[in-house]
This record gives sequence, C-alpha cells and structure tokens, in this order.
Amino acid sequence: MSVLSERLKELRLLHQKKQDELADILELSYSAYKRYEYGEREPTASTIIRMAQYFEVSADYLLGLRDEP
Repeated sequence: MSVLSERLKELRLLHQKKQDELADILELSYSAYKRYEYGEREPTASTIIRMAQYFEVSADYLLGLRDEP
C-alpha cells in the first residue's frame, strides 16, 4: 500500500465517510476512488488537489513528502 492510499483511507475514516460518499464529494466514480485507496491507480494532479482541499491538508502530505498535514 502506498503512502497516498494509506493517508486517503486514514483521512476518510477520520472524516467518517464511506468510500462511495467520498467519491461523490470528490466528483469521482466509486471504482476510481476505491482504486486510489487500494493503491491500484495513481490520481491525476487535479484529483490530488481536490483531495487536499477537501481534507484541508497539503498535497505533499497526501503524497508522503511531508509528515505534517
């Protein structure tokens, strides 16, 4: 599991959202979001930005380049 997928799951659970709920919020299909969280696919830069904005963390944090959100 990649740092991104681990952090996505951690943040999703922290915000008490189901995968399908978060997919809707981020304007993604459920299967696309699920693949990101399972580390099967890498999101585009614009998707990472939407994720970071929703969770109020930096893109660097999501990508594992920083340990502080």
